[in-house]
Amino acid sequence: MEEVQPAIIAHMSRILVSGSLAYDRIMNYGGLFADSILPDKANSINLSFQVEDLSVEFGGTAGNIAYNLALLGEHPDIIATAGNDFARYKSHLLLAGIEATTVRFVENDMTSSAYVFTDREDNQIAAFHAGAGAQPYNSPVGIDGRAFAIVAPGCTEDMATLPQSYRRQNFKYFFDPGQQTTALSPEALKNGISGAQILFASDYELGLIAMKTGWTEDVIMDNVPTLVVTFGAQGSRIRTRTGDAKVSAATPAKVVDPTGAGDAYRAGFMKGILAGFSLEACAKLGSVIASYVVEVHGTQNHKFTMEEVKQRHQQSYKEELKL
Repeated sequence: MEEVQPAIIAHMSRILVSGSLAYDRIMNYGGLFADSILPDKANSINLSFQVEDLSVEFGGTAGNIAYNLALLGEHPDIIATAGNDFARYKSHLLLAGIEATTVRFVENDMTSSAYVFTDREDNQIAAFHAGAGAQPYNSPVGIDGRAFAIVAPGCTEDMATLPQSYRRQNFKYFFDPGQQTTALSPEALKNGISGAQILFASDYELGLIAMKTGWTEDVIMDNVPTLVVTFGAQGSRIRTRTGDAKVSAATPAKVVDPTGAGDAYRAGFMKGILAGFSLEACAKLGSVIASYVVEVHGTQNHKFTMEEVKQRHQQSYKEELKL
């Protein structure tokens, strides 16, 4: 297979990570939701469930990506808005080596929160309160000393304005619309893709992008030099204007919860870019980092050392990771 070369090579420098910061409130119900839902009363549901446990986890796309970059020895700057209850999250980031000095604080609102109820057969009922995260960043974003930026799912206004700002400053950025693909207008999607160095998307999200923009994959490639498509346990695909490569997924020790794996993949991929790896090597590193997330509940509860990363890379790809 022809080696796909990286579009950019950056050296030791901070990465700007825009996206969301959120508390994930996870509740487990020992019964089945279906046992409490009366089919003939479905239009007037009034239910309350006694949950067995409640955990509050740190999440959000910007937080997840930054956390994994910090585990990889980087010092990312988070471009996101948080609320008046952010102190606990900030302490967590500081312990991980992330200063959080670039996070904008809003005093009159709370940090974004996801509420997830799960029954014993893993059926879920979820609710999301955007809170402060719905407010645009509205602060200057400095690029001096920064290698590049990633625009991850977050405030839709930021996802529209940041690419424009980066392009005006001739600053390299990656676009990752993710779960906000459905919320972004066709114009905002086209704006984010056009001028980006890399477009990240899952296979499903790529289909949504094509549907909303009316762009085929070939047209997308006319607007961005590199497309990275993830397929979960089936690995990922990297397409450039000169080649197309598939990379298998790394093998985790166990699979507990896939939530947050995509953010970890992006962090590993960007670490590879900083190290000057080929795009295929970046994808392999991204997959190795993602494999640690799926082994635990919560998107920022995993740990790894560089030696462990190298060992898993060797086990998964039968080649040495020089990092």
